[in-house]
Amino acid sequence: MKRLLLVPILGLLCSSSFAAENWPQFRGADARGVSDNVNLPDKWSVTENVEWKTPIPGRGWSSPVVWGERVFLTTVINSGETEAPKKGLYLGGNRPDIPSTEHAWKVLCLDLATGKPVWEKTVHQERPQTPIHLKNSYASETPATDGERVVACFGGVGLFCFDFEGKELWKHRLEPRRTRAGWGTAASPVLHGERLYYQCDNDEQSYLLALDKRSGREVWRTPRDEKSNWSPPFVWQHEQRTEIVTAGSGAVRSYDLEGKLLWSLRGMSSITIGMPYAADGLLYVSSGYIGDKLKAFYAIKPGASGDITPPEGARSGEFIAWWDPRIAPYNPTTLVHQGKLYVLYDRGLLSCFDAKTGQPLYIKERLPSGPGFTASPWAVGDKIFCLDEDGHTSVLHAGDRFELIHTNSLGGEMCMATPALAGDRLLIRTDQHLYSIRR
Repeated sequence: MKRLLLVPILGLLCSSSFAAENWPQFRGADARGVSDNVNLPDKWSVTENVEWKTPIPGRGWSSPVVWGERVFLTTVINSGETEAPKKGLYLGGNRPDIPSTEHAWKVLCLDLATGKPVWEKTVHQERPQTPIHLKNSYASETPATDGERVVACFGGVGLFCFDFEGKELWKHRLEPRRTRAGWGTAASPVLHGERLYYQCDNDEQSYLLALDKRSGREVWRTPRDEKSNWSPPFVWQHEQRTEIVTAGSGAVRSYDLEGKLLWSLRGMSSITIGMPYAADGLLYVSSGYIGDKLKAFYAIKPGASGDITPPEGARSGEFIAWWDPRIAPYNPTTLVHQGKLYVLYDRGLLSCFDAKTGQPLYIKERLPSGPGFTASPWAVGDKIFCLDEDGHTSVLHAGDRFELIHTNSLGGEMCMATPALAGDRLLIRTDQHLYSIRR
């Protein structure tokens, strides 16, 4: 009997171990940006703990995703000259003129152990149809993979599905749409079950899209009363049901798996970027445009229906564990780890709260000076990591007090993509390279 029981137990352990080695979408399988792999390094430089460094052509701020021995990422190569991105704040970065040169939209596959290219596919080639902000790219959406296929997304161009050998399985056209001030697109798709979900919020015709992941066939498309936002959807699985949560400036909305509205919540800033996620039984949603007074952060209980907007003056409700109108960041997604909520602000400030109650633990402590923070923070064990646009990573103790341990540097290469944590490797994308950081 012991031998019979041992086989499924070993299988479960192997399966869990294998799952921990993968990083299949933006911020990982659960969208939390957390790893429990104690072998991940907390120190690195341009030479220390660098397993490999691979040049990445063109420009793209998509994060890498990993499954098994494959790394996938996207880029777009301009046949002409591309203006260098500007580090720091976003003011002055509007570029309303569409580039006149031909661009090539590409999906790249690298070998995880060596960083060497395995295959490269050009999925589209022409002059862009829409402009982008100077700090955006035409390849800012992070791919998603389920271990059999990888789906790359390029807003205003299409969704492209490949097998792991680089064979195109299907493609789905995405119409180019006007975005706020011509800033471009960035919301990543997510895979769940047999479907792929994509949130397309723009200034013309917003919608939430569900595709069959095997064929690319459109299953449903739900119109959304939204203007431009850049937040990916989140598939929230809890004891009562599975739902698709979307953050938007008009409202947070949750849909069932057939695209029908379950509940909504009004009270967001005029631009929403951070991705919703769940931790310890609560859903966390943020919206903190720097130009607005309202920078709302919500901790939401499962099982809601209808309009759950809290009454004026209330800081909680039947389905709102707590909320705060002042604490949400602009670009980075927040982080919940070991019962603490960490909020990283674009200007290099870090706050910490009790994740269950919203009680402040420390407020807007200054990180070592950097030009700005766009990448989302991540956590490993008892440490928190914050990567700035100059390639410096502040490493802090996780806990009630602000305690900086040290800072790592990649020599000034610009960083805006959120890293991937795959097993004992940390993959950091800069404007020039993809680094594999490993002990």
